[in-house]
Amino acid sequence: MLGLQTSHNPEKYIQIMEEKIRKYLADLEKEREIEILLACETGSRAWGFPSPDSDFDIRIIYKHHKEWYLSLIEEKDTIEYFLENNELDISGWDLRKCLRLLWKSNPPLIERIQSPIIYKVNTDFLNGINRIAQKTYSRISTIHHYLSMGKKAYEEVVSEDEYKLKKLFYALRSAIACVWILEKEIMPPIEFRIMLNQLNIPERIRERNDELIKIKSTISESYFHRGETDLIVFIRSCFERTEKIVQSLPSSNGHISELNDFFIKTLG
Repeated sequence: MLGLQTSHNPEKYIQIMEEKIRKYLADLEKEREIEILLACETGSRAWGFPSPDSDFDIRIIYKHHKEWYLSLIEEKDTIEYFLENNELDISGWDLRKCLRLLWKSNPPLIERIQSPIIYKVNTDFLNGINRIAQKTYSRISTIHHYLSMGKKAYEEVVSEDEYKLKKLFYALRSAIACVWILEKEIMPPIEFRIMLNQLNIPERIRERNDELIKIKSTISESYFHRGETDLIVFIRSCFERTEKIVQSLPSSNGHISELNDFFIKTLG
């Protein structure tokens, strides 16, 4: 099993997995008769705090040939595969589904179009969808996602003496994303460090976060942690601040016609 190699030679392991990912993507295009417009990493590897044995969470946006969209019956518009003993997860959405979700300012989609780890891309598509995403971006819709996800992770952390370290990071990243949305008008970056570096976060929080990222980079995803009172208090304060202000945030200013034009253009 490849996962056993992570502690011995993590760089080699990643290289092997990246080669496998690109082959799986090429095979998927042939098998499903699709064109992959974007294939990227999400999850902890893209966020910037992976463990050596973190899964590879690959997300794709793809399109079919034009005739596929002309049927009176809408076919399945998602793909999902679990490979390599579940160390590799490839899933994704059809172009039309993606643009419908973008109209609703879907946060997971907003994240993946900013991913720093890309396996396959149509550059014109990626640049175009990012431009439109800035217009359809809804601060109120997006903050609800991070607030809900973050509070769930937070409750898991504070409900036990020991908790998985990754859960603390899920709560902390969501809390920082909420602060970003409250203070800035642009979409929150997928990369955790970018958010931290561009917000006025207490230095002790920033320093402890860096220390924990180093620890997490050396231990298994299953590692249990304890303590971190300062971080936990900080996370709670971010969520409390968010709940007081959230309803005053604006929705998007985008127009569905622009999404439709982009859809037609991308189909070619």
